[in-house]
Amino acid sequence: MGYAALSNFNAEGLASRKLPEKVIIYDSTLRDGEQMPGVAFKHEEKLKIARMLAEIGIPQIEAGFPAVSLAERNIVREIVQMGLGSEILALSRACIPDIDAAIDCDVDLLMLFTATSDIHLEHKYRMTREQQLDKVTEALEYAKSRGIKFSFSTEDSTRTEYDYLVEISALAEKLGARRIGISDTTGCITPTALGALVNRLSKEFKVPFSVHLHNDFGLALANALASIENGATAVATTINGMGERAGNVPTEALAIALEKMYGIKTGIDLSGLTRVCRQISLLAGVPISKNHPWVGENVFRHESGIHVAAILSEPSTYECIPPGTVGGTREIVLGKHSGKVSLKHRLDILDLQVSEEELGQILTQVKDTAQGGGFMDDAVLRDIVQKRRK
Repeated sequence: MGYAALSNFNAEGLASRKLPEKVIIYDSTLRDGEQMPGVAFKHEEKLKIARMLAEIGIPQIEAGFPAVSLAERNIVREIVQMGLGSEILALSRACIPDIDAAIDCDVDLLMLFTATSDIHLEHKYRMTREQQLDKVTEALEYAKSRGIKFSFSTEDSTRTEYDYLVEISALAEKLGARRIGISDTTGCITPTALGALVNRLSKEFKVPFSVHLHNDFGLALANALASIENGATAVATTINGMGERAGNVPTEALAIALEKMYGIKTGIDLSGLTRVCRQISLLAGVPISKNHPWVGENVFRHESGIHVAAILSEPSTYECIPPGTVGGTREIVLGKHSGKVSLKHRLDILDLQVSEEELGQILTQVKDTAQGGGFMDDAVLRDIVQKRRK
């Protein structure tokens, strides 16, 4: 059985957009993901996560923030030395000690950043824009003199005045930044507004443009897609959307959306996503919501009778993509909302034959048993059938 295409309105909606042929997903699970309160990966766990990310083809891995500690620096350096095939990135504030710490790790790209909103300048840095420009100039000139490749991003960009975003980012490009980025640090911008901002900003620069987005209003994925539709070619993500507060753009959701809805290649093996997301969830001690897009337990699990009947006839009635695309499996479960088709399907799998009359009676028992919630497992179903035969 084949799968029907996605919404026929997608092509129409994207017809006026000049989409990139490729989008770079740079995964920050090891850095921004670990900044989620209560999460602290052990040394070996970080190496394992880096290896898993590389194995499914994540093109760029943000391995950490070397200036945080000697231990962090050692881990980043070790990840670089693993020869994973992915580019290894490290975060750095726009200051010389941070840059030295990252250079010591021999990373492929140094991600320099500074907060540019007035609220950060006043309350965090306690400096003027002029003072910040001087400090950034010094840092970038130093990074350039050391021969390390670097990108430059503004923090809290969506609460920064546009002209200042352009001024400081243009300075970074002039001094050698390989990529310019903005951050929606508090997740407070709408997709429409961000799309317009990225469209306008990305035209100011010749180098690739990136976005780093947070999910405080539940808009991180939508904002990522709006950014890509308007000129961004690189997006920061984390597995399962882990991160501070409400988290970041989920790596798995963005990869699937780009490949299946936009036809944009990411180089990521989608079939490995469920396995990786669940393994990292266990390492982080952060359970995946059952209805988490594509990798949650309920995504390909069906109970409702009218849905199951349709799916068994044609899966695309209620599944946009086959479960195997993301390494998942379909599961038909029996519960309060099940119908005869669902029950017959399960009985056939268990090689249990019953009459039409018995089927109706067993279904009543299934529904009664599931009134309090949950599903009926195979052992209970088998026991019900066997007791009817005594």
